[in-house]
Formats: sequence, structure tokens, C-alpha cells
Amino acid sequence: MSGRLYAIADASYGDCVGLAEALFAGGARLVQVRNKKAGAREFLSQVERILSFAPSDGRVIVNDRVDVALLAGAAGVHLGQTDLPPAVARQILGPGRMIGFSTHNLEQAVEADNLPVDYIAVGPIFATSTKDNLDPVVGVEKLAMICRAVKKPVVAIGGITLDNAKAALSAGAASVAVIRDLLAHEDVAQRTRTFERGL
Repeated sequence: MSGRLYAIADASYGDCVGLAEALFAGGARLVQVRNKKAGAREFLSQVERILSFAPSDGRVIVNDRVDVALLAGAAGVHLGQTDLPPAVARQILGPGRMIGFSTHNLEQAVEADNLPVDYIAVGPIFATSTKDNLDPVVGVEKLAMICRAVKKPVVAIGGITLDNAKAALSAGAASVAVIRDLLAHEDVAQRTRTFERGL
């Protein structure tokens, strides 16, 4: 993992290309690009544009789309429970790309620990309005149990703010994935700088 902040440029908050640019400008070095409504061609174009200005030490992760990650030459892909299985994604992407996998409870996280993934996302840790059809809130205590039970790095996601991020990190998470508390601010780059300093 690159640092403790895992920033997500979510197109539901605006132009994901501009958001990614602001996140990198603010010091984020691991940025996931999420655009649930874009077709493959549009999403590929957006990811390619982001890669064109990403800093040399920055990594771009593509949400859901293994094909887009491969074609664009992104650092990797993040998969959900209903996306392409991680083993298939690994066959397509090869050994050099990152694969992250979303889990929502201890059982899923332990299972993911045996899959060909580089990190395990766990959430929602806190209540969040970013996703529809939410899984039950995990909470910090269960997050700590999961972090103790798995060997791979854990990314805490869901309702993470500057005020509660340290609690998630103290529970054993390697990093925290943040959407709203970065993207909902007028100055995304400045908020990212503030968040980085606060971790």
C-alpha cells in the first residue's frame, strides 16, 4: 500500500478526471477511479487521461473493470463481491498488477485472505451514504478482529472522516479509503493535504 490514505475519485461527485487530479495535487498517491455509470469506452478514456498526469510515484486503481485496467495500463483493479472473481482477474492482469477485493464481514475477509489479491477492503466501518444497498456497519471492534485474523493489508472503507480515520488505523487497518470527506469539499486538493497531515 502507498501510504495511509486511499483516495477514491468517484464520478458521482463530479468529473472523476478533475477529482483525481485534485487528489494527486493534494498528496494522495493511491487513487481509485470509480464511475459506475460510464460505458467502457468513456471510462477507459477517463482512466487514460488520469494516467497521463499521475505522478511517477502515484498509482491508479480502476474500480470494477478489469478490462479497462488492463487496456489503460493502470496499477490495478478493485473488485466487489459480484465482480469478476479475483482468480480470473489475476489470470488476465498477470502478477504485476494490484488487485483489491471488497469484503463486509469476518467470513468474507478470511476467505479473501486466501485469494490472489493484494489487499482486502473491509466496510462499511461507519454509516455512509455513498453506496446503495448497504451491508451492515462493521464497526471498529469487528474491524480489529478482521485485521488480526488476516495476513494481507486491510483497507478500511465506509463513512471514514478525518475525525474517525485514526480509530480505523488503530484497529489495524493499513490504510483508509475516503470519498465524501475529500470530494465534498470546495477545495479537494487542500482537504487531501489536511487529511494526509491528520493521519
